Amino acid sequence: MKESKSLDRRSFLTRASVGGAAAAAGTALAAPAIAQEMPTINWRLASSFPKSLDTIYGGAEELSTRLKEATDGKFTIQVFAAGEIVPGLDAINAATDGTVESAHSVGYYNWGKDPAFACGAELPFTFSARAKTAYQYQGGGIENYNEFLQKYGLIGFPGGNTGVQFGGWYRKEIKTLADLQGLKMRIAGLAGRVVEKLGVVPQQIAGGDIYPSLEKGTIDAAEWVGPYDDSKLGFQKVAPYYYYPGYWEGGPTVSFFFNKAKWDELPDGYKSLVRTCAQATDQNMLAKYDMKNPTALKELVGSGAQLRSFSEEILTAAFEAAGEVYAEISAENESFKKQYEAMLQFRDDWYLYAQTAEYTFDTFMMIQQRNGKLAPQQGG
Repeated sequence: MKESKSLDRRSFLTRASVGGAAAAAGTALAAPAIAQEMPTINWRLASSFPKSLDTIYGGAEELSTRLKEATDGKFTIQVFAAGEIVPGLDAINAATDGTVESAHSVGYYNWGKDPAFACGAELPFTFSARAKTAYQYQGGGIENYNEFLQKYGLIGFPGGNTGVQFGGWYRKEIKTLADLQGLKMRIAGLAGRVVEKLGVVPQQIAGGDIYPSLEKGTIDAAEWVGPYDDSKLGFQKVAPYYYYPGYWEGGPTVSFFFNKAKWDELPDGYKSLVRTCAQATDQNMLAKYDMKNPTALKELVGSGAQLRSFSEEILTAAFEAAGEVYAEISAENESFKKQYEAMLQFRDDWYLYAQTAEYTFDTFMMIQQRNGKLAPQQGG
């Protein structure tokens, strides 16, 4: 028995030694392969936004920071604000033609090039931010958009959401449809075509040029984002009437666009990491807006902004006009039609569901807020 135990012990030690040597050799052999999977890559990104808008511009910086940290500095993306490489409205095109490897923008800035670009950002009267997230990540929205983007040499992923936006700043009150006739308004993307049917004269102007255009009277009104971003640009000083909701942007997505040829060169591990970091940035941007907008709105009202809601007449007319626009575009653009119809299938179900628990809970809590029951109670 002793001899058997001794042999067993020697056999075990021999096998362990061989196994250990093999493992060490395997580690040595694997090291170069791992190094090859972590190449040093330096990209540039063109943002459509000015640095002063830390929340929306900050989305690109967040992606850059996350990638740098996750790869120990192996994968870096240098972010350039609007105008530093190309004008803000040309950021997507810069990624297409290879001027930069990536862009952070909203697809509807390119709607004039192809209306289907707007489908990855927002279409009037489609989704809230929460519904948009469900459609994109679980309903095939990302895949549908990328199928379209291929013909422009791009691949894209959600990289931020503002939540439902406000309806803009006006130099005069907008009470009826008649007040919209001939109104020169800065409004982005496909929404301009919708409000044009209501008599508005749409103007596409980059964010940094909105204030001087309002101040000089070049335009009569302008929509931008919402209270936090708008407060940084000081619109209430030149156009005091602040309307809601921005029905053209119920849950607009800011996307990361990547040059497809450059994307295809990335190792699979980097591709997966980019998608993970982009999704984290996407969710975090919305959280930032939800935290910052309430305080910003109170400050805007305190500094002279006149808060107003659009009338039922205007909202209904805009809804019907949007339907007309979608029918017109779908008749001539198959890429738009395919994405729009995919959205409609989910939109109906979502708003049916949202009328139950979500709507009832939110409505009840809003009533409590109006009755002063949600404010922190002062200690006695």
